[in-house]
Amino acid sequence: MIDLNDELAQDYLADCREHLAAIEADLLSLAMGGAATDEDRLSRVSRGVHFIWGGAAFFDLMKIRELSCKMEQNLDLLRSQSTAITPKQVRTLISAADRLSELIRNPAVSNQASIQANIDELDGQLPSGQSSTDSAQTIAPKMDKSLRILLAEDDFACRLLLQTFLSRYGECHVAVNGKEAVEAFRIAMGQKKPYDMICMDIMMPEMDGREAVRRIRAIEEEHGTLSTAGVKVIMTTTVDDVKEVVLCFQELCDEYLMKPIDLTELLEQMKRYQLIQ
Repeated sequence: MIDLNDELAQDYLADCREHLAAIEADLLSLAMGGAATDEDRLSRVSRGVHFIWGGAAFFDLMKIRELSCKMEQNLDLLRSQSTAITPKQVRTLISAADRLSELIRNPAVSNQASIQANIDELDGQLPSGQSSTDSAQTIAPKMDKSLRILLAEDDFACRLLLQTFLSRYGECHVAVNGKEAVEAFRIAMGQKKPYDMICMDIMMPEMDGREAVRRIRAIEEEHGTLSTAGVKVIMTTTVDDVKEVVLCFQELCDEYLMKPIDLTELLEQMKRYQLIQ
């Protein structure tokens, strides 16, 4: 865990505060009715909370991660419903955003804080007997199917290690830079054969991993893929590039792995996202 007084942690927390200010502004505008469509505002809110929960694990801020992740699951379920979002649902999201603001203002004690009331409120606005976690799992990849995996890595040894390990779980395609990865992803989406997981190196020639993820998420948006149903992106990097990890959460990556790759940790991340049992 990085010290919360470290410059990198302070930059992340400052970014979180900016995102939350924009989130609350969008939610208040949604409550009052504004120029933008509900979908535009909900999409922006979803991107903001994704950044928050993605970076939170990097700094071991697990309550912040849990609540913001729950918010994103809930937002995508609301976006997928055929009816308009209700004032009560907006108030519940505003309440959760307010609680996140409190946690981020006091990050050192946030892991001891209670967020259960907000979790219950978010679950309570879904269909009877269904929690947002349960619902999110219904749009996650099926654990009993062969996965489609894309490896974007310019280092041969690392690429060989990942390909050898991951091939047991499904079909692995390889890209040697970000440009190839984006094109492979575009083709897969066009063929209606989306990837379930991408391992994306941050530092690559022609196009780096951060830009590649930004373009991949844009392609998903074009195809109407909601964030919790999108491909799971795991960034890989060296310690020297650790600052780039946090920046990648701005582009909506899901996890990160430090090199040399710990395959046990990779396996745990795949289980966490319901990719394998």
